[in-house]
Amino acid sequence: MPNLGVHVNKKATAVSIPVVADSGIPFFVGAAPVHTAAKPAKPNYPVLCTSWDEAVEKLGFSYDWNKYTLCEAMYSHFQLFGAQPVIFCNVLDPGDTDMRKPAESKACDVAEHRVTLSMDTIRDGIKVTSGEGESAAALVEDEDYTLFYDENKGACIIELLEDSAAYSATSLTVEAAKADPGAVTSADIVMGIGQADACMTAVGVIPDLLLAPGWSHDTVVAAILATKAAGINGLFGAKCLIDADSSADGVTEYSQLTAYKNKNNFVDINQIVCWPQVKLGDYQFHLSTQLAGLMASVDTLNGGCPYESPSNKNLKIDACCLEDGTEVSLTWERVNLIAGSWGIVTAINFMGMGWTAKGNYTACFPANTDVKDQFIPISRMFDWVGNTLIRTFWSKLDRPMNRRLIDNILDTGNIWLIGQVSEGHLLGARAEMLESENNLLDLMAGIIHIHIYITPPAPMQECDFTLEYDVNYVQSALG
Repeated sequence: MPNLGVHVNKKATAVSIPVVADSGIPFFVGAAPVHTAAKPAKPNYPVLCTSWDEAVEKLGFSYDWNKYTLCEAMYSHFQLFGAQPVIFCNVLDPGDTDMRKPAESKACDVAEHRVTLSMDTIRDGIKVTSGEGESAAALVEDEDYTLFYDENKGACIIELLEDSAAYSATSLTVEAAKADPGAVTSADIVMGIGQADACMTAVGVIPDLLLAPGWSHDTVVAAILATKAAGINGLFGAKCLIDADSSADGVTEYSQLTAYKNKNNFVDINQIVCWPQVKLGDYQFHLSTQLAGLMASVDTLNGGCPYESPSNKNLKIDACCLEDGTEVSLTWERVNLIAGSWGIVTAINFMGMGWTAKGNYTACFPANTDVKDQFIPISRMFDWVGNTLIRTFWSKLDRPMNRRLIDNILDTGNIWLIGQVSEGHLLGARAEMLESENNLLDLMAGIIHIHIYITPPAPMQECDFTLEYDVNYVQSALG
């Protein structure tokens, strides 16, 4: 029968909406005092945090950053740079017998109705007893005492409650196990780096900056970071920020940097090498940690696009230093060598601009002078455009490969690329399907090749002015 009446049919839009890749999203791997957290996150698994309070709630916090390296990242990213989101992967598992010290029983003095224990103390399974021998009585949490962690004092506090029979006790016996962050090895960090592949499924965000502060100077860790940065999930490009060792066994003089970099094979196109460490008041940071916050901040100011270099932008520091805290004096001449000739990011206080990061090159420079590889912002733009294309057109897989599909891909790609050009993020760009790159066998197999031409702007590293005495002005002024 005929379908009488007036009807409306909807046709699929010829152009898709691009799914723009995230930018400036760090993935930090290290140890956190998760045993102190109110809602402890699962160890060895990506944890997405968008605020300081959320990070502390899920991971805990300590100012002992040598033990708990993720806390340095938390403080820098949230408190200093106000950047978010961040993905953490804590490899310290207090539930693992290899990462905890067995419970010990000891007598503890009570001062002002409080017992002060190590921050490493694990709440689960703790036993608190008042008195000795036949008069000994087990105390119950929230009935006889409260237990909390004081990050400012770096302590676990047991505080007796006024209505407890033990309120006036001068000594308590405490039996508790302790977390052992010293048991974390580079192998644990490597396993944590692998969890970058779980980010898409676990938190719905793909990081583009990979870091392991306190560990990245290790050559194995640095190599694994670079490998993972080359292809998260085997698809998405990223950069890893690593630190040159600034301990007595590493680089203590700037002149040692180029030999150290080559010896340790820090020459990958996806590595950004940093030296030395930095200070802000009493706090000391790995430069990679602060650089991640700076890069995230710059990307955010540019609408989430990584086309601008973090170089010559302000860090949150007041000194450069070695691992032992010894301050390092870096003149412009030295920084010019470190950043301009050796491909290492450093910091300088110069020209009244305050402390800024300095360095535009990835670790592959100066051996590799391919512009798409050597410059940090250009290399990141290639990753970002590539990641966006993957996310945008993934849904097109397995659809009938006809002219309509190809035109949709080309039109969508070109419209988005032209938009990036108009924003100044690219100097020029286009998408083409070249006959020379698409042979008959590939087309028959359902394979098409789209050629993307992009030209991100290079960072201006030098501006030369020529001064000349013009005699004509003498005649015009005095004649």
